[in-house]
Amino acid sequence: MHLDVLDLRNFYYRTRLGRVAQRAIRNQVVKHWPPASGQTVAGFGFAVPLLRPYLPEARRVIGLMPGPQGVMPWPAGMENVSVLCEETAWPLPTGFVDRLVLMHGLETSEQPSAVLDEAHRVLAPGGRALFVVPNRIGLWSRRDVTPFGFGRPYTVAQLEAQLKRHGFTPERSQSVLFAPPSPARFWLRTADFWEGFGRRMPWLAGGVLMVEASKQLYAPTRGGLKAAVKKPLRVLEGVGKPALNRE
Repeated sequence: MHLDVLDLRNFYYRTRLGRVAQRAIRNQVVKHWPPASGQTVAGFGFAVPLLRPYLPEARRVIGLMPGPQGVMPWPAGMENVSVLCEETAWPLPTGFVDRLVLMHGLETSEQPSAVLDEAHRVLAPGGRALFVVPNRIGLWSRRDVTPFGFGRPYTVAQLEAQLKRHGFTPERSQSVLFAPPSPARFWLRTADFWEGFGRRMPWLAGGVLMVEASKQLYAPTRGGLKAAVKKPLRVLEGVGKPALNRE
């Protein structure tokens, strides 16, 4: 079940804990994908907090927000790029997107397979997708004070297996949000320390998983018979040719 867009907006833009989560996740997204000119960058679910660094240089930035969640204008003070859409029919041409981010769009959907099919369809050959989901063994999926406490949490193996079934090739994965999901001042002030500490300790479970995947491409197959007929039947030679007039 999708969260309401107003609840998501209030968390990420009006609470200190939400701003901490936004900064930690966005920093890792930009680390993987530095902004580059000429690219089409899209987000599905409520991924717009992660897309702002791409606004100055990308060819276009698109925020796709599913109908059950609702839509809000974004970015504030600039021309709107957010779009209300159906989960199973995104208003984008096939192969249109170079970089695609999904956050609060997969784990809360009642049709995750259809969401992944659409993600695969709109992604360009050679494009990359980044799936941001609650970590099943992390603290953030166990507390409903944040949006990551709703929906289906994943392990890396579960998410990668689902991606492979829908034509994606997982490339790398990591976890983020190592600070506890607490609005207490101490944890908020030390959030950056815990993020750095957690990345140096791979055995620690962050609250959120990020899996980057590419679109599988298959070599085109040629139709028809490839092998030449070594011994053609000669009995049919001349059939269909006009007979010579012997008169």
